[in-house]
Amino acid sequence: VPPASIPTLQQVCRKFNDLSQPLLWRHHCQSNFHHWRPEHDIHTKYAQSAAQVHWKQLFRTRHLGDRAVSQELESILASQTGRIEKAEKILAYGYDAKDTLLRHLDVSDDAEDVLARRYYSDAVLGAVHRTRAIEEWIKLREGQPVSLEQALAAFDQFVLHDRDGDLEETSASLDRVAESIRLQNPGISEASPQKKAQLIAGYLLSKKLTGVEADSQYHNLQNSFIGLALRSSERAALPLISVAIFCAVSKRLGLVAEPCGFPFHIYAIVIAPEGRDVDGRPLQDGSETQRIYMDPFRSDTVVSKSDLESQLKAIGIASIDHEEYLSIASTADMVRRTAMNIIKAIQSTGQIHDINVSAETRYPESHGALYSALWVLLLLPEENPTRPASARYLRYMLDHVEQQFLMDISLIEKFAIPLFEGSQNQEQLRETIRVIRAGDLMPKTVKPRDRETSRSVHFKVGQVFQHRRYDYQGVITGWDVECAAAESWMSQMGVDRLSRGRHQSFYHVLVEDKSVRYVAEENIDDSPLEVSTSLMSLAGRHFKRWDNTSKMFISNIRDEYPDD
Repeated sequence: VPPASIPTLQQVCRKFNDLSQPLLWRHHCQSNFHHWRPEHDIHTKYAQSAAQVHWKQLFRTRHLGDRAVSQELESILASQTGRIEKAEKILAYGYDAKDTLLRHLDVSDDAEDVLARRYYSDAVLGAVHRTRAIEEWIKLREGQPVSLEQALAAFDQFVLHDRDGDLEETSASLDRVAESIRLQNPGISEASPQKKAQLIAGYLLSKKLTGVEADSQYHNLQNSFIGLALRSSERAALPLISVAIFCAVSKRLGLVAEPCGFPFHIYAIVIAPEGRDVDGRPLQDGSETQRIYMDPFRSDTVVSKSDLESQLKAIGIASIDHEEYLSIASTADMVRRTAMNIIKAIQSTGQIHDINVSAETRYPESHGALYSALWVLLLLPEENPTRPASARYLRYMLDHVEQQFLMDISLIEKFAIPLFEGSQNQEQLRETIRVIRAGDLMPKTVKPRDRETSRSVHFKVGQVFQHRRYDYQGVITGWDVECAAAESWMSQMGVDRLSRGRHQSFYHVLVEDKSVRYVAEENIDDSPLEVSTSLMSLAGRHFKRWDNTSKMFISNIRDEYPDD
């Protein structure tokens, strides 16, 4: 009997009335649900005696939530209208929704709506992940304690999709690393702070958990994600990420280590226990706490403070200011620097606009990575974080939300709008959100092909094409009998200089780089071609599945284009 059916069975069969044993229901909770909202404090519950927790009620709560999330997802798939509100109902379940969404993401390739189901499951799951990340950064903004590992793992939440590596999994990975070091070095707990630091740094380097491969680009995007660095088979950690891993593992092994706010290259500061020097020997009363500097990105040897001071002097920093750069850096500063590293990586590779980069090599994908950096720059400005937020990055963020992350509207309302309290930007932001919501609720205009004018539209929704001039691959998601863009756009794009001008059919298209474009019929080449992996992963936004016989995507927007 499926565990979800037992409560109903108990109501009709007395023999099942005694199935309230806590051990049974704890087992069902453990085996059926792997991701939990923090409010459940599930690890504490699992550590308690089974009789201390209402496991049956907890299972029932999760089962009902699972069913409700599935119902809302089915509604999202069934209609283009009201998808934002439906997604928000799922987001209300928080991390409890993750198991359900992962199950739908894992749908069979033969499913009738495989592409749509995977796309929208992933879209909502992404919003669930990002909510957790932003909540961590909000805590940081408000001065609440947030560990460096969790603050940095929040970036991974923006690029996870269905992969491992969320906040809890990152902490668990660090736990396993620390335990491996402990097993490999049985006497490490008695080692001096310096010896312990060197053992930890050496182990991390030997296991390729810190540093960057010699033959890879230093500013590769993947090198700025702590969760990815912990799971990668190659070295994939910039100095900041390397230091964060070192500090997190050190803490688990009883060593106090913090990041140092050195310019251009992050070092770790290892602090000896009070009353002891870095070699573990007693200090005389009144002696200052001793510390050493480590560079786990490069080696397991101690870095001389005088060498660091020489570097500071070489770049023009006055001696009186050296201590500022050789002191412990704040977690917020490390998060900001990570955001800037992400932006620099994207700028240096041009990856966000590169349609020739395959989906397999886009992890972490650049749109999600840039979006995470924009949130940080908005939430944790370098200036006083208690002042109204700067609108500098707001336009970029809204563009990302409208084009890539429409399920995040409620996140903008909850976390971004309050940052602009009392400013004109707040009203403008509210109006933008109002327009987006209104558009989401508005039924689509039906465009049948039974009219004389629409019969001139040659191509259909779902056809894949190559752009004759720019060579990119895309899929048609809509059409107009003739160009329906504003005069200013037509003038800017030179529409009247096309051989067939503005009075030919124009097509709304989704391109493999995630952009949405408007293309004249004369520029569409529908010669048979292999559909790119990137386009296939994006197509679920408008289509149910790929039909290999017709070589077309099967429409999921027939409420708008019933004859396509």
